[in-house]
Amino acid sequence: MAGVVFEHVQKIYAGGNHVVHDLNIDIRDREFLVLVGPSGCGKSTALRMIAGLEDISDGNLYIGDRRVNDVAPKDRDIAMVFQSYALYPHMSVYDNMAFGLKLRKTPKPEIDRRVQEAAKMLGIQQYLDRKPKALSGGQRQRVALGRAIVREPQVYLMDEPLSNLDAKLRVQTRSEISKLHQRVQTTTIYVTHDQTEAMTMGDRIAVMRDGVLQQLDTPETLYDRPANIFVAGFIGSPAMNFFDVRIEGDGDGLYLVHDAFRIEVPGRMRNEVAAQQGKDAILGVRPENINVLPDTEEGANVRVDVVEPLGNENVLYLTAGNQEFVARVEPECRVNPGQSVAVTFELDKIHIFDRETEKTLMG
Repeated sequence: MAGVVFEHVQKIYAGGNHVVHDLNIDIRDREFLVLVGPSGCGKSTALRMIAGLEDISDGNLYIGDRRVNDVAPKDRDIAMVFQSYALYPHMSVYDNMAFGLKLRKTPKPEIDRRVQEAAKMLGIQQYLDRKPKALSGGQRQRVALGRAIVREPQVYLMDEPLSNLDAKLRVQTRSEISKLHQRVQTTTIYVTHDQTEAMTMGDRIAVMRDGVLQQLDTPETLYDRPANIFVAGFIGSPAMNFFDVRIEGDGDGLYLVHDAFRIEVPGRMRNEVAAQQGKDAILGVRPENINVLPDTEEGANVRVDVVEPLGNENVLYLTAGNQEFVARVEPECRVNPGQSVAVTFELDKIHIFDRETEKTLMG
């Protein structure tokens, strides 16, 4: 077992295309770390640098105590699971899983032990004699996972392994991967653009944008205390709502003023926000922290545009003045498109960001 450390790692391609900027991450031994971000943010490039499939332009990369910048991929003691499964079509499931061990001249009894154990762990014992073409997408992905497991490496690398599966299989397989990690307790680095996968699987999550690490923390902290507007908007579905506001003082009060509302800054936030009095800011409110009051006429200045009933909740698309935003409400909250309603925010759950830097004002 081993941790992985990025120490001021850079990746610059020919022509000056700077893909990864000064990346510093200390991935702990046995940790499940997720690299997440939109397409082109540098997450897959970072993973490929760990695997040795991409050269490092600057900085140092460590697996355990060993600096691996110049170590060949085959000597890094890692196993990689790809989006495309990458199975040999002419080989049986057993031979696909055993192939890497045969190349390393592992004794046959040991190969058989590892393949059988991995197949049992993944529930694919009955498929060992089949060819990949006779398997479903989910079964092929289990074989790809099995091929990595039998290696018993120091680190598992997974590059969007669920992208080719349908929605139901993705939910099932991500649960299986999480259970697998709990059993094998091997350091795992998982790349995805899907924030739901990141939130449900990772011990910690590294959010990247344009090659720059935005925030590295637990799923709970990223959700409750995002460092900036990008993280706040990327983590959570539906995404956080953002309102342009001005911070104004009125006697002893401190207020966030929008064209359609005026709310008082909660006491726990006043010290941080007071220094910004008179400045523009951005108010962030998650959809589930908006209360919709359909039965009151007072303050009913918000229009309901669309109602999406999802059974366990309703998602409402609303407009206040020129501001469109989204609320998640209980299914008992029955409103109709075109109806005017009032809304309130759960003030202890709001976020306030600096307009210029887009960083949180909450410390």
